[in-house]
Amino acid sequence: MKYLILGKNGQLGQAFQKALKKENKDFLALSHQECDISDLNKVLEIFNSYKPDIVLNCAAYNLVDKAEEEYWNSYKTNALGVRNLAYASSLYNAYFVTYSTDYVFDGEKENGLYTEEDIPNPINEYGKGKLTGEKWVMEENLKKSLILRTSWVYGEGKQNFIYKLMQWAENSKYLKIAYDEVSVPTSTRTIVDVSLKAVEQGLTGLYHLTNSGYASRYEWAKKILELKGIKKFIYPVSKDIFNLPAKRPKFSAMDNGIISKKLNLEIPFWDKEVELFFK
Repeated sequence: MKYLILGKNGQLGQAFQKALKKENKDFLALSHQECDISDLNKVLEIFNSYKPDIVLNCAAYNLVDKAEEEYWNSYKTNALGVRNLAYASSLYNAYFVTYSTDYVFDGEKENGLYTEEDIPNPINEYGKGKLTGEKWVMEENLKKSLILRTSWVYGEGKQNFIYKLMQWAENSKYLKIAYDEVSVPTSTRTIVDVSLKAVEQGLTGLYHLTNSGYASRYEWAKKILELKGIKKFIYPVSKDIFNLPAKRPKFSAMDNGIISKKLNLEIPFWDKEVELFFK
């Protein structure tokens, strides 16, 4: 089986490369410079040359605030690029895996975690682009595609909350962290492990893939600093005081129960997974 990884320099792409190397799998990993997924001709050229069996789309535009003004750049990668990969995968009979986000939801649900049955209603451009990508995959080739919604992803790299928190802690006397923004911190390790199990079993469709449980940004930050042994006062504040360009859902935690049942596995709770990350 030949794996094609798009977005090789991102934290998820790097995690997949590490896992596939460990298993001695045959894979080709490409960066944005090597394959801009919004360029259909380039995508088809890569597929024709490599002829992958499994396509892992880790390419993403994830600058949530910049997406408000650079919405076309966000759409090019998160929607158009996803459609191109779904089309090419269908054309070459490849199994296609791509990743979406909890930001497809508006955060207004009050009676439980978001499930796959809940109707998306994104409140920022990033979420809208990701939802468009989901819809195009469903239209193109859902019978041999897997869409995995995840949230608050962290791993080895700089584009995540843990890295940013470490920078803030180093440069500030005390920290202000939102208590009213709630989701599920999810490790790249969990995403890779579950994704590869899903691939092995040929799972298709749309599922929520996060660690278990949920937390506020404030709770997550407290846990990180505790594990790192950093004594820094954290003042809980409303997310509204930051006045960021993109609106964030206040509660976007998703339920991973369906994929857990389908694959017959227990996905670790977010706090236990963060502890493992720092070991």
